[in-house]
Amino acid sequence: MSYYTDAQRDVQDRFESKPLADAMEASIIANELDELHVAFIATRDFFFLSTVTSEGEPTVSYKGGDVGTVKVIDNKTLAFPAYDGNGMFLSLGNIVDTAKIGMLFIDFETPHRVRVQATATLSTNDELMGEYPGAIAVVRATVDQVFFNCARYIHKHQRVETSPYVPDENGEQPFPAWKRIDDFQEALHERDKGRAADEGGVITEHEYGEALLAGES
Repeated sequence: MSYYTDAQRDVQDRFESKPLADAMEASIIANELDELHVAFIATRDFFFLSTVTSEGEPTVSYKGGDVGTVKVIDNKTLAFPAYDGNGMFLSLGNIVDTAKIGMLFIDFETPHRVRVQATATLSTNDELMGEYPGAIAVVRATVDQVFFNCARYIHKHQRVETSPYVPDENGEQPFPAWKRIDDFQEALHERDKGRAADEGGVITEHEYGEALLAGES
């Protein structure tokens, strides 16, 4: 069975790349992690997560944490934490819905990247919860395909610092500015209601946007 869909094959034919695509499938696409994949993933402190609804609507999310935020459990299994977010749960909802995910790991300084396609599950009582202070859930991903991806179009960027919002060893993190927006106050979780007053006061969505543009949020 081919790795490629019929539509992908049609486009390969259009651009006369089917022989190259076949060579790529044979040489770089694997169904489990090798030592080079593992070594690279272990050094990453972020990745991009793609998920899809049962209606085929995709979304992509940035997931950041400490170095090694994605743990390699074995050569077929990865795990990563879910932290407090905006309450929309687009990615986690899609994982529950369809389970199919894509993970893109990038090193912008070298540059280098690895792509993973996997089947995922979500748990709030996974044994790894204790290894991720502040996590609200853990996702385990069974690797379907993994491969190194050409890095020639990756623009080089230099890493500056870790986000202060990554939970510390006690699971604590600063109160995010977006939770101070006036329109959200009544909708916040009970643990967050009233905290805006102690964190600089309530702000408007426009004030939050200005803070984002200034890099102050």
